Order: sequence, then C-alpha cells, then structure tokens
Amino acid sequence: MNKNAARIASIDVVRGLVMVIMALDHVRDLFHTHSLTSDPLNLETTTPALFFTRWVTHLCAPTFVFLSGVSAYLSFRRNKDHRAARQFLLRRGVWLILLEFTVINFGVWADIQFPVFLFQVIGAIGVGFILLGLSIRLKPWLIGAIGATFVLILNSFALPPFLYEGLLKQFPQPVVALFSPQVIQAKSTTFLVVYPPLVWTAIMAMGFAAGNLMFTDTSGRRKLFFNTGLSLLILFVVLRFLNIYGDTAPWSVQPSPLYTFLSFINVTKYPPTLLFQLLFLGFMFLLLAAFERSENRFMRLLTVYGRVPLFYYMVHWYIIHPALFLLLLIQGYEPSDFRFGFNLGRPEGPSGLELSGVYLVWLAVILVLYPICTLYGRYKFSHPDKTWLKYI
Repeated sequence: MNKNAARIASIDVVRGLVMVIMALDHVRDLFHTHSLTSDPLNLETTTPALFFTRWVTHLCAPTFVFLSGVSAYLSFRRNKDHRAARQFLLRRGVWLILLEFTVINFGVWADIQFPVFLFQVIGAIGVGFILLGLSIRLKPWLIGAIGATFVLILNSFALPPFLYEGLLKQFPQPVVALFSPQVIQAKSTTFLVVYPPLVWTAIMAMGFAAGNLMFTDTSGRRKLFFNTGLSLLILFVVLRFLNIYGDTAPWSVQPSPLYTFLSFINVTKYPPTLLFQLLFLGFMFLLLAAFERSENRFMRLLTVYGRVPLFYYMVHWYIIHPALFLLLLIQGYEPSDFRFGFNLGRPEGPSGLELSGVYLVWLAVILVLYPICTLYGRYKFSHPDKTWLKYI
C-alpha cells in the first residue's frame, strides 16, 4: 500500500466537520452575551436553541481524540517501525503539551501574564501520544482493550458524591487530575485541568485499535462504520433509559416532552462518561459512513480543514479573540475596560452578542479560515521533506 492509500478520505472530512463545529463553541464562549454567567446546558435557564448550540459541539473532542488514535495507527502501519513510531509519538506528544501551555493558552486568554493555564484537548492528546508511544510494542487490540476497560471501570463507581469526593481527597491533587477535572492553585497561578488525560487517552487507545479496521474497501468500510455507529447508539439508548449506569447525571422527566428529551441526551463531558462516549462516538461512526460515499463540493470544503487540524486549531483562536476586541471597541468600550483572566477580555458591563450574532461571527471565522488553511495545506503536502511540517 502506498503512502496516500493509507489516508482515508472520510476521516479528513469528519475531522474537518468537527473542526468547523468546534469553532462555533469557541465563538459562543467569547461572544455570547450570557456565556460568562450561565450554563447553556442548564435546563432551568437555557433555551432549546442555546442548548443545541452547545450540545452539538460535544461531538468534537471525542471525535478528534479517537481519530488521532486512528491516524497514529495508520502512520505506524505504513512504516511498521516500532522505534521510529515511538520516537515520533513521544516528540509529538511533548510538542503538543508545550503548544497547549504557550501558543494555545495565549490564544484562549489573550493575557501575556498567564495567570491561568488551561489544560484541554491538545494537551490531553499530547499525553495520549506519549503513553501510546511507550506502549507501541503491545498488540493494537490489547491497547484498545486497556482503553475500553479503563472507561468501564471509571463508570463503575456508584458511590454517593460525598464519598467519592472523600476518596479522591486521599490522593495528591495532580494525581486526581489524571482522571478527574481539577482546579489546582499554585501561588498566583491557576491550573485548570478540564480534560483529564488518562480518560481521553483511553479514547485514543480505542481509536488506535480501530485503525486496523480501516483497511478494507469503501463498501466494506461504510457498512462497518454504519453498523458500529448504530450499535453504539442503541446501547446508549438502552443504558440511558435504565438510568442506573454510565453517567453521573441521570435524566428526569421535565415540564415538557422537549425538555425531557434534552434531559435524556444531556450527558456528562467532564470527564467524558461511558454514555457520553457511546452517544458521540456513535454519531462519529455514522458520519464516517455517510462520508464514505462519492466526493462532492461540501466534502472537499471540509477536507481543507480536516487535513490541517492542529494548524486550524491554533489559528482560529487568533482570529476569534481579536474579533472580540474589535466588537468591544465598536460597542463603546476602551482597552482599559477589558478584563482578562476568567473574563477572557470581556468588560464588567453588558457586552457581546445574542445567539444570532454568534452564528454570524462563526460563519465569518470559517470563511476567513478557508483560504488560510488552503494555502497552508498546499504548502504542507507539497513539501513532505520538511520534517517540521509534520508537527503542525
């Protein structure tokens, strides 16, 4: 199999789709009028439109992490060199963690003093690559089985919250942060671990094991993707209906059928529970099946983003945040009014946009990113000899 044959087109398309959706969540975080004061998934205060605007973006992280594992396997399968694969994964993992705490964190907070460090998806993928590199000599199915076992064990705790929290307090906070979100205070610096790396590494491990399933014809892949996605969603519905296992937030009957449905699908992301993974990885497989069909203009557009995901991720913050500052100036605020840290630059007074404005800004960001990603993608894939391009 040649180098290009190992690239599965539907993976790039689905990855591009989730990158586009991800930008919506980040635009909402920065621009929405109530983003700093209310939870869009709180059924007591949200609206269906706001709920789904946030909920649909849950697809992004598990898909991105799972497909990172798949891509790692495809790269390893292409070269079949354990030593080279380990070295590359270790270097790339360290590099991603470094990017997380520098370029990406500055893009998120726009604060050169770095009073807050956010450990999220890029850092978690970095840790995942390091652990994957260290275990690369294990059989792929065993790596996947370890990941799946970890997910099942993590969701087996049925302790009351006060007992569970008490158990966690028996361990140092950095250890707990490996599998549970934590706020770690170090003098005047705050570390927010919102993506516990071991939990997300388990998803990557399952993606690595699934990489071997990609080596079949298009028709076979489409059937495999569809059956897997449908099976995961059926299992989600059954477990969620029983309401006894798989998620820390049980669903409940609400004043209206619509809100009852919202409660049913409102699963926990921090950390990602079993039901969260079943639901959104199920959707991911159905999308992979849908995009295994013949190529069209929409798929080609998404591929532009999906082939340069890390570049896209870094650049989009440096478009969104300056756009926010421009909006604040237009709304009459002075730079001295900007409040950083957890305010992300937003002033104390009313600011931002309603949900319709958020969608307009999102579309503008996607349009601006298209030519940038196109140019970078062309340069990257026309210069395979440049090693540094493999890391961005």
